[in-house]
Amino acid sequence: MIQNKKLLYLILFFLVSACSSIPKNTADGCSIFSERYLWYKHAKKTERKWGTPIYIQLAIIKMESDFDWLAKPERKKIFKVIPYKRPSSSFGYSQAVKGTWKQYKQETNNPLATRVRFKDSVDFIGWYTNKSEKILKISKKDAFRQYIAYHEGWGNYKNYKNNKKIISLAKRVQSQSNKYKSQLHKCAGHLNRKKYIIF
Repeated sequence: MIQNKKLLYLILFFLVSACSSIPKNTADGCSIFSERYLWYKHAKKTERKWGTPIYIQLAIIKMESDFDWLAKPERKKIFKVIPYKRPSSSFGYSQAVKGTWKQYKQETNNPLATRVRFKDSVDFIGWYTNKSEKILKISKKDAFRQYIAYHEGWGNYKNYKNNKKIISLAKRVQSQSNKYKSQLHKCAGHLNRKKYIIF
């Protein structure tokens, strides 16, 4: 029985990893969805559900994990040599921390959501940006301020003007968001015509 469970987990791991490899060109939205069409369907569903544009979903993931489903913060080092603890519990595509991910699962009644699944990650981003709009009055189309709220948290958002690093990161997200928006405008018709793939 135990061996059967181990075999099942091993098979599931390889199935997930096969579907979760990093796209070849993560800077191009059309290229990403050309390789991972189901990702487009998941991002489109998130856009319809939460109102968060696909290009902003992608820009946040690009900055947070560069589409690496197993991404984690680098460990701190003692004396610059000995590996120590990681600075946070961030993990997966969205780099959501454990506490916020738990809140997301509770509020969306999605107990089986996992940070290594793209579908759940974009839904998390939709949920988070939707709450940022309600709490901080930030438009879901404002990539710059939405990313600051995403990175810093709702409570620390008000202090961002004193943080040059987060302002720099947010500008990069805004720039990447504009690029994705332009790219997806060109291939949206093609993506939307691919009706034969089951959602």
